[in-house]
Amino acid sequence: MPRKTKKVSADKKYANGTTYKDPSGKTRKRTSAKGTKRGDAFCARTSHKGYQTPKGRARRKAWGCSGKKSVKK
Repeated sequence: MPRKTKKVSADKKYANGTTYKDPSGKTRKRTSAKGTKRGDAFCARTSHKGYQTPKGRARRKAWGCSGKKSVKK
């Protein structure tokens, strides 16, 4: 009988402060900077239709994206 695993929401899995391994195997931490030039660049880069996956929506939410701008709430 297969093990049942609990489904974790994308908002929790890809939230700020969570860690992941990059392709070279190094552990990295997810961070965002709402309302900055870096945030505006991220929001503009990810505003297209192809980025609308659960992961993409969670990361855009973490960056405070509203359209192509990053907004500090």
